[in-house]
Amino acid sequence: MPASFSVLTRNRDFRRLFGAELVVFGADWFVMVPLLVLLPELTGDGTLGALVLAVDTGILALLLPWTGTVADRMDRRKILICSNVAAFVSVLLLFAVRSEATAPLALVAVGAIAVSKAFYSPAASAALPNLVDARDLAAANTVAGSAWGTMTVVGASLGGVVSSVFNPYICFAVTAVCLLTGSLLTALIRRPMQAPRSGGAEPARALPALLESLRYIAGRPRIRALVTVKSAVGLGNGVLAVFPLIAAAHGVGALGTGLLFALRGAGALVGPLVMRPVLNRPSWLLPGLAISMGLYGVGYLGVAFAPWFPLVLTLVFVAHFAGGSNWVLSNFALQGEVPDALRGRVFATDMMLATLAIAISQLLAGAAIAHVEQKWIIAGCASITLTYAIGWRIATRRLRPSPAEPTFGTAGTGEPPRQ
Repeated sequence: MPASFSVLTRNRDFRRLFGAELVVFGADWFVMVPLLVLLPELTGDGTLGALVLAVDTGILALLLPWTGTVADRMDRRKILICSNVAAFVSVLLLFAVRSEATAPLALVAVGAIAVSKAFYSPAASAALPNLVDARDLAAANTVAGSAWGTMTVVGASLGGVVSSVFNPYICFAVTAVCLLTGSLLTALIRRPMQAPRSGGAEPARALPALLESLRYIAGRPRIRALVTVKSAVGLGNGVLAVFPLIAAAHGVGALGTGLLFALRGAGALVGPLVMRPVLNRPSWLLPGLAISMGLYGVGYLGVAFAPWFPLVLTLVFVAHFAGGSNWVLSNFALQGEVPDALRGRVFATDMMLATLAIAISQLLAGAAIAHVEQKWIIAGCASITLTYAIGWRIATRRLRPSPAEPTFGTAGTGEPPRQ
């Protein structure tokens, strides 16, 4: 773990990107947790909260194919800064959500924030290998993967506490400050966030650029496997819509909802740190990804029938220990195998599939939440993830790493990927 985090002390630009992502991810949870508690209080049920989650991920899924192309063709630093400023403006609309009549404004605000995130995410993922030396890429991925988990712990738990002690609107104000801070930190990065482009190397229009990346993915079985692996956890993410109901059923309210999201983040934080040795053993990669998907499903099957809230928290941690490992392992492999000129689009496709799976799961959970007992919604989501994991492993069992893969040495160089 100390070796992983030493890249922060040695690399100023990576440290600034990491700091920017910390405050941006924290801002996300200072919006979402208080909002998921506020909306049922204003409307009387959890349907609008589930729709907020679905809108957040659904818009990401729809826009990512295009925003990934933008990340490959425009200055990634400017994309990150402008995305945070646009999200800041969108957060201001949440201050108008005061009653049942104005509650739908939350969907508009969250939708606008999701548009900003759709530009931010592929640009940040594609930029990372350009900010670190090739030998530091595994450590940088471990540290960068910890940013989301760290701020889910901090943002979700503090969001729940601040919302309970004060009110959700204080949380929205903190979010606005965090977004502006993220823009400032990104503006201070000096290294280029993309490799130099030759004049005729890229398609002139967005559609041909997107089709080029899809052909690239379709022609490489390992890349196809890596861009479909996150969908297993995504299809199980409808459980998040039930978090406020789980907390209410155990009598712990907003604080309990914050704790559930915090333990989710803690698992996602610890998982990549513990599983980092797998990053340097390509022969373990695909089996490890399949196991992580399966463990996520098993964890939430336990949550569905756990009688005590402390046990629920433990199982949520276990599930997202696996889910966080899944995300970072697949990201690292993609960053090592995909050339810089295509990386933004490939990551956008990867994230599109994951977020589309999440949106579908959350919409189905939202539709069922008023009619089906919460434990069966959780068990259904967990079973879908387990089934997907088994099918994915059967489909990828014959894939093997090539002799050149253990170093992942072409990251950030623009060289063709090694198959």
